[in-house]
Amino acid sequence: MPFSVILANQKLTIMFFLFRQDPIKKLEKQYLQLMEQARDIQRSGDLRAYSKKILEAEELQHKIDLEIAAKYKK
Repeated sequence: MPFSVILANQKLTIMFFLFRQDPIKKLEKQYLQLMEQARDIQRSGDLRAYSKKILEAEELQHKIDLEIAAKYKK
């Protein structure tokens, strides 16, 4: 392949890489939403639902930790 074609492919790859969303940020956003929902549920007085929502948030936090560890292990 000519050099100009290779260079164009690299530019396209870099361009699309800039717009790709970080999966860790997406998970962190979901975590914050779960915590806000848990806060609202706790304020309403339903402690069983609150504990379930907190459990979901903790599981998601564990997943985030694994993703971060995998990202920096490379």
